[in-house]
Amino acid sequence: MLWNNFLVGIYFLFTAINNLNAQNKSMLFSNGIVHTGDGVVYQPGIIGIREGKIALLADGRVVKIDPAAWDTIIDLQGSHVYPGFIALNSTIGLREIDAVRATLDYAEVGEYNPHVRSLPAFNTDSRIIPTVRSNGVLMVQAVPQAGVISGSSSVFKLEGWNWEDALLKADEGIHLYWPEYPVLRSDTGRFDAVLRKQQEIIRFLQESKAYTKTNSEAKNLRMEAMRGIWNGKQRFYIHCNRARDIEDAVRSVNQLGINRMAIVGGRESYKITDLLNKFNVPIILERIHRLPDTEDQAVDFPFRLPSILEKAGLTVVLTYDGDMEAMGTRNLGFTAGTAAAYGCSEETALQMITLNAARVLGIDHQTGSLASGKSADFFISEGNALDMQSSQVKMAFIGGKAIDLNNDQKALYRKYMTKYGLKPNE
Repeated sequence: MLWNNFLVGIYFLFTAINNLNAQNKSMLFSNGIVHTGDGVVYQPGIIGIREGKIALLADGRVVKIDPAAWDTIIDLQGSHVYPGFIALNSTIGLREIDAVRATLDYAEVGEYNPHVRSLPAFNTDSRIIPTVRSNGVLMVQAVPQAGVISGSSSVFKLEGWNWEDALLKADEGIHLYWPEYPVLRSDTGRFDAVLRKQQEIIRFLQESKAYTKTNSEAKNLRMEAMRGIWNGKQRFYIHCNRARDIEDAVRSVNQLGINRMAIVGGRESYKITDLLNKFNVPIILERIHRLPDTEDQAVDFPFRLPSILEKAGLTVVLTYDGDMEAMGTRNLGFTAGTAAAYGCSEETALQMITLNAARVLGIDHQTGSLASGKSADFFISEGNALDMQSSQVKMAFIGGKAIDLNNDQKALYRKYMTKYGLKPNE
């Protein structure tokens, strides 16, 4: 009976919040632990929203609130408030069931496809999306992944009727998969093949640069799609891991005149931090929940890598790419928790999946942290959202709109707990 009353209470609270959304009324959350995403924590903190924006963010110990100025006031009773997590280098919305080819829309035929866009392929009806956002991931960078130049990525909010509703930033970057040299130099055949492929990439980039300087009426779709990396409107994402390959890629691309780039992967980026700092290249790390790269590497080295790079002065972003990445992205916050346990401060680790990610995507002026005037994209957790043992996301807002945190897994959990007469623990 108590549990039923609790669920009824949550239902009416959610209904009331949605009614407020419809009327653009204001809400104030008080007595929470507010993590702004830029290293500041207010405890207790106050956050207020009006018309989809953060209207007030303050230390609750020094600010006096006029209750009459707010339509609804909610006492968080010590719960945590976080900016929405942002998942970079993701196929969320582009893939559904790995074993069913018809549900996979993240790859295109051919090697040079800068004109391929993730934008119209993004599926807001994906059943993976509710499972991801119920753990605090509220925005994703959907990335095509195939060939040498795979296409352009776009940034989406995980809420909306269709991709037009969900779109946050269109075609913000082009993705290059840089060929990597073999580990053994004695593998001359593969070594030469990689060198030829790198030269082929440079020629393609040179041709696209020359194309931007022409005024021909004949349009080349592939070359047109490359304009953004030459005029600075798009970031050039270079996917590679080994230090030598990263250095070759960064120097080669910079010599051509592309200054706005990022390294995706970056397992050996710690070896060339001076170079990366020189060219102001952020690192979007591969999933750190993995085994070491070599037999002589410490077993916890992947966990310590974010701290090593951050202390070297680099902008670091954590991702959850790799096997089962779409569904596994719900664990993005816990990778930040691992980084915090192995050298980073907790707020620095949080910044690696919020504000740092927003800066790389060029959306930090509107989201990525909690600040007055920014979009009200945040969630409320009863426990630490970076700790899988205590994280309990209770409410989430995108653009000030309360979103439904139910998903298929929760429904099955309640169903079978009820079947066996057990009390669901949510």
